[in-house]
Amino acid sequence: MNNRRPRVNTRAGTKGRGARWLGTRRPGGGPGPGGRPDRYAQQAQQEGYRSRASYKLLEIHAKDRLFRPGMTVADLGAAPGGWSQVAARLTAPGGAVVAADILPMEPIQGVRFIQGDFTGEDAVREMLAAAEGADLVMSDMAPNMSGTNAIDQPRAMLLAERALELACGALRPGGDFLCKAFQGEGFDEWLQTLRGHFARVQTRKPGASRPQSRETYQLARGFKG
Repeated sequence: MNNRRPRVNTRAGTKGRGARWLGTRRPGGGPGPGGRPDRYAQQAQQEGYRSRASYKLLEIHAKDRLFRPGMTVADLGAAPGGWSQVAARLTAPGGAVVAADILPMEPIQGVRFIQGDFTGEDAVREMLAAAEGADLVMSDMAPNMSGTNAIDQPRAMLLAERALELACGALRPGGDFLCKAFQGEGFDEWLQTLRGHFARVQTRKPGASRPQSRETYQLARGFKG
């Protein structure tokens, strides 16, 4: 078990307080650009997933085999639960999924949910205790976008930094980390830090990501500590 704990600077949280660090994904998904129907949102409704984001994770898993039965998985910023649904299904039987968000989330079978603001140390400690020795930490967090890049990009990178800090405290040696990050100011420095903690890092842009979005998913494998 990795005994490191993230150095959480709660004062830094005030910089991104509008993003609230957790609880930033919107449920379901609505129309696509120009008001056109979003096929992933429609498919999620038809297949019982809570978010179109489920298909991003399913596509990455199909390529990279993230999940296996019996794994322990931590899902950061989990509400409304689309990624947790996928993880619970693909780690059964014997798996454990710990989900966390500042927003409430309806129960999912096989998922333990922790509600809290992870700019505070109490919530971080609770999550670390629950996800101790995790095989995979994953984060699809993004701030509520204002449309002003000078505001949105620092908030997005703060979320990625917090997710990496928690991953470094929870993962077992050799574990994996999947994190949404937006290309822009601060991304290259964060990526360099990420590479220092893992054996290899790969970029993924699943088809379910909106084409106009700057989001990427960084898949870091082989946690070194």
